[in-house]
Amino acid sequence: MNIGLAAEQSNLPPKTIRYYEDIDLIRPARSENGYRDYSETDVHRLKFLQRARSLGFTIDECRLLLSLYEDEHRASADVKAIALAKIDEIDRKLAELQSLRTTLANLAGNCHGNDKPNCPIIDDLAGEK
Repeated sequence: MNIGLAAEQSNLPPKTIRYYEDIDLIRPARSENGYRDYSETDVHRLKFLQRARSLGFTIDECRLLLSLYEDEHRASADVKAIALAKIDEIDRKLAELQSLRTTLANLAGNCHGNDKPNCPIIDDLAGEK
């Protein structure tokens, strides 16, 4: 199938599919005229990548997950370890976002929000706290 159909079936833009090919995540066959010829296996890999990326996995993590997916002798413990590491990363990001939210809420709560120029938000941003 051509890239347009592969894009439609995998829910990925053609530009992303070409990028995945450039970095060797997929390797579609080439027809005699040089056009990419995507197989059902290629589309399945693209769907796998799309789902993994939507869950926050990096390209390198996707490469590792794909290699584990294709390894019939993989240990599920290896896959679980990758997922748990991603959960830890997400938890760290959530804690950071919660801290940012708390700080901004405190700053906004201390701002009078009136027509006067004094503003603790600006003071904090300027390091004049």
